[in-house]
Amino acid sequence: MSAVQRNRYMTERNTGYVNGNVVRQHAVPLREQRIGEIEKDESRRRAANRNREKALQMNAGYVFFLAIATIITLSASTLYLMFQSDITNKISNIATLESQLADLKSDNDEAYGRVTRSVDLEYVKQVAIGELGMVYASEEQVVLYESTEDDYVRQYADIPSDEKSGLSSLLK
Repeated sequence: MSAVQRNRYMTERNTGYVNGNVVRQHAVPLREQRIGEIEKDESRRRAANRNREKALQMNAGYVFFLAIATIITLSASTLYLMFQSDITNKISNIATLESQLADLKSDNDEAYGRVTRSVDLEYVKQVAIGELGMVYASEEQVVLYESTEDDYVRQYADIPSDEKSGLSSLLK
């Protein structure tokens, strides 16, 4: 090895740079590179082990938080199930009551039909006129008015015979 080569070798070894004809490159000895990788791997392993140990440890605050969250979740679930059961029972009760109502309406309609078929209106008219003294109203007894409702009229007071304006105030 010549002096120039030895000088160049020592420069490369001490500085880590190799002078070439194209590009200046940083030359890292293979052994140093492997040592660096081993050190990085070891520090990663230590960090991972520390993280695992921290993950396995639960402090009192975290346990308290989990206990409260569990209690709240169980309470909410229980209330939900109770409300759901209550709603189901009420729906069943409503269905039963609707069935009973339909049966009662049917029975009522049948009874009304029997009553209306059994009444002879001509007989009622004869008894009212003949035995009870009913007479038809005369023309001067009939009062005509305009109704705002189609069904019926309720009379709360006697109808005045001489005032036409009083009639409209009573009918309202």
